[in-house]
Amino acid sequence: MGNIKTIYLAGGCFWGMQKFLDQFNGVVKTEVGYANGPDRKPSYRDVCSDSGHAETVRVDYDEDVISLRRLLEFYFTVIDPLSVNRQGGDSGIQYRTGIYYADESQLGDIDAVYKAQEEKYGAKLAVGKEPIRNFFSAEEYHQKYLEKNPDGYCHIPEKYFHIAEREKTAESAEELKSRIGDLAFDVTQNAATEMPFTGEYDDFFEKGLYVDIVSGQPLFTSADKFDSGCGWPAFSKPVDGAALTESVDTSLGRIRTEVRSSEADSHLGHVFGDGPKDRGGLRYCINSAALRFVPYGNLEKEGYGEYKKLLDGGDG
Repeated sequence: MGNIKTIYLAGGCFWGMQKFLDQFNGVVKTEVGYANGPDRKPSYRDVCSDSGHAETVRVDYDEDVISLRRLLEFYFTVIDPLSVNRQGGDSGIQYRTGIYYADESQLGDIDAVYKAQEEKYGAKLAVGKEPIRNFFSAEEYHQKYLEKNPDGYCHIPEKYFHIAEREKTAESAEELKSRIGDLAFDVTQNAATEMPFTGEYDDFFEKGLYVDIVSGQPLFTSADKFDSGCGWPAFSKPVDGAALTESVDTSLGRIRTEVRSSEADSHLGHVFGDGPKDRGGLRYCINSAALRFVPYGNLEKEGYGEYKKLLDGGDG
């Protein structure tokens, strides 16, 4: 049967959150309901009238297939962890975010991911972190709502429902290595790090767009690149908050925040909180080998014309 564990995740409207979580291999069952409010079963109308419960998804997952850390990292890609009682266009206490654990042994993984997110944002998260006190199953019409109503309302963008699908259709390792080269393969697939001051884009400031060498996904522009002196390309922000995912990295005996591309899940580097204050305070320290540079003059020709507006009007 596997090593089945349960976690409860509140992340705004539970219709979209259930559909999002259902896509991942290792998630064996989900159920939407109302959690951590008064100890009596509410109706949906009660919850919408501020009963104190949070719209929550109960997630049964096989820990031998998907770890709790990985599951939580996916969860953080589709919530705003600094928003209080609001996700997307929905507001109210029922839309608060929260990680509610059923077993104290889960707390170590929760704390690690939580700390990495706080380091990323440089602020205290608004995501609740507490034991599950109660969970009441929602009415049947709410269960798998977006399967029953494909055109129904959802606050989560459609592209997030295809993360697992993209992983399944990836080219073979041999094909990828042949296409991008040994170093880029080792960096993006095995989380290797190129030697400092050796990368093609370390001391490089031409105007243009940096994309994931694996998928071609736009990641950074030259307008947000700066010389940090660290030996690797440094950026103050990505082109879009959805371009990256983050995870906890303890490989050097300390907790760091690893940065990966959201489409191909390529390892890119790490993000730190010591960047220029006037640019937001973050430093995305990225391996050159994980990137491909598209010059400004080639953006239209290569299908990236929409990104010219991010570079127009500045030196880049």
